[in-house]
Amino acid sequence: MRAAVVRAFGGPDAVEIAEVPVPEPGPGQVRIKVAAGALNPVDAGVRAGFFGGAGKTLGLGWDAAGTVDAVGVAAAWQVGDPVVALVPGVSDPLGAHAEYVVVDADAVAKAPATVDAVHAGTLPLNGLTAVQALDLLDLAPGASLLVTGAAGAVGAFAVQLAAHRGIEVTGHARAGDEELVRSLGAAHFTAEGVGPGSVDAVLDAAVLGEPALEWVRDGGVYMGVRPGAYPASVRGVRTGAVAVAADGARLAELVRLVDEGVLTLRVAGTFALEDAVEAHARLAEGGVRGRVVLVP
Repeated sequence: MRAAVVRAFGGPDAVEIAEVPVPEPGPGQVRIKVAAGALNPVDAGVRAGFFGGAGKTLGLGWDAAGTVDAVGVAAAWQVGDPVVALVPGVSDPLGAHAEYVVVDADAVAKAPATVDAVHAGTLPLNGLTAVQALDLLDLAPGASLLVTGAAGAVGAFAVQLAAHRGIEVTGHARAGDEELVRSLGAAHFTAEGVGPGSVDAVLDAAVLGEPALEWVRDGGVYMGVRPGAYPASVRGVRTGAVAVAADGARLAELVRLVDEGVLTLRVAGTFALEDAVEAHARLAEGGVRGRVVLVP
């Protein structure tokens, strides 16, 4: 089968389409015939060597939408089931940007019924990152939350999920994105930031760091999206960062919210798997609203 891999670190041109063996599911695993999967900044990080693995062949792709193609022993899925899954890993030889991928059965959820595979392939990584970050923030309804990068993939999901929980959301993004951010459910919008100590919490999807921490009230909470890369606690503010984990049950909840119209899935463009270099180049240009999606 074909798969996007990196053998030497670099820019978009470092991505290769290789012929590799079709993976076989072990006990408690399923093999997915991949129909689509989003390209994310973490893939660019793997490609550039930010996560190590020099001298190895590294797979790319964390999002998979497709159909179950084979099941291992005790895997509670059937061949032909339409599914989505998170395929985490920054130093694995095979990722989701491939014709087939094997994942643990408990990382899988039934695919949304109301969208196609291309849109479904934008949900797992960014949706799970947003919901798991909100879980760590642990805010009650009525609390005030500022989401940086509110027009981006993680930020947009966070705005929608937080508003759905009854949290008062301020979206922080470029001025030109105000209409979009408000349409996601943000009660307030800012392109410049807010006053010191103005909100109960910040979800820092734009990775602003200490400037965003200043907006949190004394004793509030700051949550980043890069493990290990968050500011030290000041003024009694609890700080941390989400490390996204595969969770099929949580992913199924997100799928339900997609089908109920609570979450919107945005596709900026699609590329064939063999055009992965061009897809990485488009991501590197920036200014993407929604996700670039690879289609094997």
